[in-house]
Amino acid sequence: MDWIVTIAIGFVAGVLGRFLMPGKNVRGCIITTILGVGGAAVGRFVAEKVGIDPGAAGSAWDIRSMAVSVAGVMVILLIYRVIIGAKGR
Repeated sequence: MDWIVTIAIGFVAGVLGRFLMPGKNVRGCIITTILGVGGAAVGRFVAEKVGIDPGAAGSAWDIRSMAVSVAGVMVILLIYRVIIGAKGR
């Protein structure tokens, strides 16, 4: 049951992250969910490294986990755009 919550948070975080980071993005529910779950993992990792308690990022429905997950999605999108931008030049 915990993985269902993780997927739901991932989807919501993916949608919010894409909304907050305007520009051309790959579309689709599955990609958005994968992006959100990956964002939760990245956000939790970064938050722990800088000494912030991320809550239960990716496994509980609270404001801290959602904020950390959305921040992680934005980091992934930024890295993606840097890599794609470098290839496009």
